[in-house]
Amino acid sequence: MSETYGYVRVSSREQNVDRQLIAMRQFGVADRCICVDKVSGKDFDRPGYKRLLRKLKPDDTLVIKSIDRLGRNYDEILEQWRLLTKEKKVAIVVLDMPLLDTRQGRDLTGTLIADIVLQLLSYVAQTEREFIHQRQAEGIAAAKARGVRFGRQPMKRPDGFETVWQQWKDGELSARSAASELGITHQTFLKWSREANFGEKSTELSPTVGNLELH
Repeated sequence: MSETYGYVRVSSREQNVDRQLIAMRQFGVADRCICVDKVSGKDFDRPGYKRLLRKLKPDDTLVIKSIDRLGRNYDEILEQWRLLTKEKKVAIVVLDMPLLDTRQGRDLTGTLIADIVLQLLSYVAQTEREFIHQRQAEGIAAAKARGVRFGRQPMKRPDGFETVWQQWKDGELSARSAASELGITHQTFLKWSREANFGEKSTELSPTVGNLELH
């Protein structure tokens, strides 16, 4: 006897599956036949989907809310569609796109229409994601051009750095002692020392004991 299964996926554990579950139940899918994954759609290494594939048998029906629930990659979506319809020989119902319902029109014309619509929708979905990434990159570039800084803010030099730096420059402190006094790492002190310019070019560092630690 054939069975109707539902597949629900969200990209992370924090996302809500209620909307998809409601759609499955309204279609008539029993709760025991609904498989849920809370993982990214970038590949098909998903426990719920793997369990579903083991359960599916010829003439069963698989219900999904939208085509991107199968995955986010154009080639992979097409491959899974082929696997399900041609190898597993199950029908697929995509609730958000009535044309993608292989229960109907199992003749050559119906199959051709479903395949064309599937390829078009998969292509549009992938192209839109690429546009989103492009717009994000362009937005970041524009923000950087305006002077917006991303990532961690640079560490602020502590009070007294100029005095301690001068003591190191005069050979009164080693670089490690100076760093310890300022509460920073040895490498951070050396980096700031190379950048320092208190009335002199930062490259004009005296050949003191502290400077020997640069080597």
